[in-house]
Amino acid sequence: MKIQKIREHVELADAAAVWFHEKWGIPLEEYRESMEECLKNEQTVPQWYVAMEGEKIIGGLGVIDNDFHDRKDLAPNVCAVYVEETHRCRGIAGEMLRFVCEDMKNLGTDTLYLITDHTAFYERYGWKYYCMVQGDGEEALSRMYVHEQK
Repeated sequence: MKIQKIREHVELADAAAVWFHEKWGIPLEEYRESMEECLKNEQTVPQWYVAMEGEKIIGGLGVIDNDFHDRKDLAPNVCAVYVEETHRCRGIAGEMLRFVCEDMKNLGTDTLYLITDHTAFYERYGWKYYCMVQGDGEEALSRMYVHEQK
């Protein structure tokens, strides 16, 4: 398994956009536009990453300004964390999270946020519960986590 930065692998951008769209149901064009911004390398955010096994995407995540919640001040956000079911429980999500935190620190961003309904998963990888937030169009509150690289 190898984690690739989309900004360094333009050839993966279209397949990655399709892959994320299929996992999360967000319109394909939104992923394409975000990845195009990533490829410009003009700003730190957005960033996109995929975990590859050979030529196949088996996991991925991104970093965007806001992951569809009301706390616009808590930015940037790790988003769209996903590992194919057949590859879960192998530490891939943890490795991707470590990778993105280190990469973002190298880009000058040492604090990241993440919204989730999971409990106890992200703590394993150094994330700390921060507060509850209101997801766009959601009735129930979701958990916001923070990760700070020192």
